[in-house]
Amino acid sequence: MNAIITIIMYHYVRELEHSRFPEIKGLSTEQFREQIAYITKHYHIISGHDLLNTLRSEVALPPRAALLTFDDGYLDHFTQVFPILHRVGVSGCFFPPAQCILENRVLDVNKIHFILASVPNKQVLVDSIFRMLAEYQTPYHLKGKEYYWNKLAQPGRYDPAEIMFIKHLLQRELPEEFRCLMINTLFKKYVTADEVSFAKELYMSLDQLRCLHHQGMYVGSHGYNHSWLDRLDRAGQEQEIDRSLAFLTSIVGRSDDWMMCYPYGAYNDSLLSVLKSRGCKIGLTTRVGLAHLDYHYPLELPRINTNDLPTQSAAPPNQWTCEVL
Repeated sequence: MNAIITIIMYHYVRELEHSRFPEIKGLSTEQFREQIAYITKHYHIISGHDLLNTLRSEVALPPRAALLTFDDGYLDHFTQVFPILHRVGVSGCFFPPAQCILENRVLDVNKIHFILASVPNKQVLVDSIFRMLAEYQTPYHLKGKEYYWNKLAQPGRYDPAEIMFIKHLLQRELPEEFRCLMINTLFKKYVTADEVSFAKELYMSLDQLRCLHHQGMYVGSHGYNHSWLDRLDRAGQEQEIDRSLAFLTSIVGRSDDWMMCYPYGAYNDSLLSVLKSRGCKIGLTTRVGLAHLDYHYPLELPRINTNDLPTQSAAPPNQWTCEVL
């Protein structure tokens, strides 16, 4: 009996060459279309409801099962992804953070993406960051720029050291108040001062999310504020999850079992306890790997990235696909 599922993580899918931000890291619509053709050729795509039913009834997964997951609630997912999935008759799982849709706020992580996409010469950004670190070093008790550079400027899975330095510094390393100050300053300088209009262009609306639900797509939780949930105390975690569930109820109605996608892949034992108490049955991480339901804890399922699979329909099975053939 099969208990292995390939869970694939997506973010931006758009007509990159014709967009205002062609440097955004994502798939072009054509690449996505081709990748879906590759996936449907080699995998059996199941829905989020199918996966929940599998765990609920302990029914085996189909051979070569795959789940498509789309993080962050981008408008791309409605205008580019949904028509392609609908056309080929498969389902996807969509995980929108509530705040960006209800309050027209741009997530910090997205501000960082668009800051990076707006400045071709990344040294310009590094220099701006260094100047702010020096200016605010005393009031925020910051360390010197050499400390942060030596600690954070390490090549990542998909990004060079310079970009990883910017991402890590702005995402998590700095004190929260100063981190937000720096992100907002850079976003206003290099992207836009009109955050509300930008958010309306970037994220889906409530009606669009309800449309996805009514068309058989799964809509799950990605938190309310898209916070680093492992950094909140239990009371903060409870508030974040409860507000997210209220948002989901307004879209899909009340559900006794549901799916959580961790912002930044961050969670801890306290959060897992909160999720269990709220009826969460599945948690999706950013750890790289295939999910084995016979030994992975359901609230800690790994995923692979869209970049881990070919973006050409005629491509031969790659190493991830060969593991399940």
